[in-house]
Amino acid sequence: MRPKLPQQAYLQGLFQSKFVRMNLPAPDRLLELACHSLLKDEDLAISSLELLPVELFPPLFMAAFAGRHSKTLKAMVQAWPFPCLPLGALMKEQQPYHETIQAALDGLDLLLSQEVRPRRWKLQVLDLQKNVHQDFWAVWSGNKVTNMCPLWEPEVAQPIQKRQKVDNSNTGPRSPLAPLEVFIDLCLKAGTPDETLTYLIKKVRQRKGLIQLRCKKLKISTVSIQNIKILKMVQLDSVQDLEVNCTWKLSTMEKFAPYLGQMGNLHRLLLSHIHMSSHITLEQEQQYVSQFTSQFLSLLHLQELYLDSISFLEGRLDQMLRCLKTPLETLSITNCLLSETDLMHLSQNLNVSQLKDLGLSGVNLTNVSSEPLQILLERASATLQDLDLDECGIMDPQFTAILPALSRCSQLTTFSFCGNPISMAVLENLLRHTIGLKNLSHVLYPTPLESYEDVRGTLHLGLLAQLHAKLRQMLQELGRPSMVWFSANRCPDCGDRTFYDPDPILCPCYTSF
Repeated sequence: MRPKLPQQAYLQGLFQSKFVRMNLPAPDRLLELACHSLLKDEDLAISSLELLPVELFPPLFMAAFAGRHSKTLKAMVQAWPFPCLPLGALMKEQQPYHETIQAALDGLDLLLSQEVRPRRWKLQVLDLQKNVHQDFWAVWSGNKVTNMCPLWEPEVAQPIQKRQKVDNSNTGPRSPLAPLEVFIDLCLKAGTPDETLTYLIKKVRQRKGLIQLRCKKLKISTVSIQNIKILKMVQLDSVQDLEVNCTWKLSTMEKFAPYLGQMGNLHRLLLSHIHMSSHITLEQEQQYVSQFTSQFLSLLHLQELYLDSISFLEGRLDQMLRCLKTPLETLSITNCLLSETDLMHLSQNLNVSQLKDLGLSGVNLTNVSSEPLQILLERASATLQDLDLDECGIMDPQFTAILPALSRCSQLTTFSFCGNPISMAVLENLLRHTIGLKNLSHVLYPTPLESYEDVRGTLHLGLLAQLHAKLRQMLQELGRPSMVWFSANRCPDCGDRTFYDPDPILCPCYTSF
């Protein structure tokens, strides 16, 4: 057996006495000095990896990562004794790590090219996601004691099996190696492709079948469908959170639809700024919409749906609702045109058994009946927690009509309806209807009509103060002084909101005088 090196013997004794039991934290300074001492000679550090205790790997890896010792990092990846390497948790925002990640990928690439794996290597997941598995490094550097995640414990997961002979013969089929999973958060946008992502895709292609690229969070902000062909290299069933904010035409969305249909484990979906295609027939347009909405049949785990500035919804909302096979917890439809028929379909056909958040901000309800919204609130009254009706153009008669249904939303915690022309009398009526909702803690309401000096929308701060004080006094008398009511309305000059509770938080247009 190769004799133990002096640095190794010192570090092994240190870790065995301080870390194995995970009862007493080792002195941070002593640990840091030990790691830096070993890294002064990278060849020495690399040659010691086979004999070093597993407890040394995380703190030594952190020191090598911070010092950008690429050669050591490459070797440590090939000897990593844990099922998971949360590399992304060490990355800080706005700092380049391409060379470091490349070293890790090169180490994996070299390892995967070999049929026989090192004895201690147990790596199953290389996690490049930021802000996940932060506790791993704290636990193994001795800064935190907690219950270990199975992916962190070297003794829990089994190493990837080596290829073995069958029936003791010299030739024949060999058992396949389990693929190594690489997790990364993807953000596809216009411009030069990300250098690290390009290098990672290259490795995935080279080691096809041995590396699986997985992505939980996917953001797409590129207008070119050509730029998203990279998704062919991703295991799309791993995507749980998808945001598409591209100013796409409907015809482009139709080309993206097959990718969406493969995201069977999607929990959250945000679609923004999808416009009608120009110079196409009504028949083609309907075909595009059908091709896209049919993909929702595959989204059996969808919980949150956000639709913003989607031009094709008007007259077709029922077509999308029919394809939702599971109840949503969040539905937000903002800045979209909807017909009264759409709203009726929404109120009658949406499965609201688990609906907690409902948003219709920017949906014009001025000239439609209040009945659909009233029905929807009544059906969701047992679960609804957050309601957003900002900038809907709701007037006194419509608002008064929905108050009885609103008063039955027993789980409601937050209600916002800024930007609607509501009088003080209706606000007082709202307060009386909702005072019995024990969970309601925040109400963000529009500045009452009586607070304006003119039709241009100039606020009279004195009148606003009086009306706000009146509401506060009512809350006090009704036994709900802790319920927070914020007054807010947009400035006609700059568009910023003015808040009042109890003193005004004004936009620059007011403070400049």
